[in-house]
Amino acid sequence: MTGLFVSWLVTTLSFLIISRLPVGVEIDSFGKAAISAVVFGILNAILRPILGFFTFPLILLTFGLFLFVLNAIIFGLAAAIVPGFRLRYGIWSALIGAIALSVINSLLFNLLAALRL
Repeated sequence: MTGLFVSWLVTTLSFLIISRLPVGVEIDSFGKAAISAVVFGILNAILRPILGFFTFPLILLTFGLFLFVLNAIIFGLAAAIVPGFRLRYGIWSALIGAIALSVINSLLFNLLAALRL
């Protein structure tokens, strides 16, 4: 349970950091970022396996690069569901935001792992 809470908190912080970057992702407050992290996590857990199954040939054909598009779709759906989470430039903001979320989450998780030595 602690791991789930830490993952949610890191994703929330990542959403807040992304909203401060000039990529077209706007989040109103910490509460909206927290809700966005929950919605993104739920959508990622439910839709990613389904979308990955149906787009597997395309993923193979692009050597896995289509996974960035799947992340952007899930990111955009989370923005459409959560009020106060907006994408200024549409799919481009979703694509850049999803890539930034992956990078920032990785950095924060690596930082946490280094601090737990």
